[in-house]
Amino acid sequence: MNTNAIPAIEQSFVGRLLTAPVLRLLALLALCAAYVQGPIVKLLDFGGAIAEMAHFGLQPAPFFALAVIVFELAMSALILTGYWRWIGALALAAFTLAATWIALRFWELPPGLQQSMAMNAFFEHVGLAGAFVFVASNDLANRRTSGPTQYRSFGRDAAPTKGSFK
Repeated sequence: MNTNAIPAIEQSFVGRLLTAPVLRLLALLALCAAYVQGPIVKLLDFGGAIAEMAHFGLQPAPFFALAVIVFELAMSALILTGYWRWIGALALAAFTLAATWIALRFWELPPGLQQSMAMNAFFEHVGLAGAFVFVASNDLANRRTSGPTQYRSFGRDAAPTKGSFK
């Protein structure tokens, strides 16, 4: 493999675009979208949120509904603002795995369409949890090289660097 081509790619339009702060923010927003939209829906229909918690055996259901709303919004805020991003990402990874285990028990369903759909959703959520672990790992790696005092707001991305997309 020609390693001389790698710096050329990094300096190209595509390289600058892929490392642009706005793209990173949009990617983090996409990753957190369900954890921002879900609590808003639960707030607008709190009775439905309580019913959902009760359906999955989480009691007292009003407490769990409120806790999930606060947790999802707070952890999404940590990820999107860059303050303790790694904690927010690991917390949402663990939450996603726990919720997936509770809600998508495909192995308990009879073979057929419902089982297949639940299995697909289960593994999609496992992938989502993996993406959150990747965000946490990347955040900690950036903190190690940049220092925590330089890693605020949207991370190191907040200030353009040499070769960054403008």
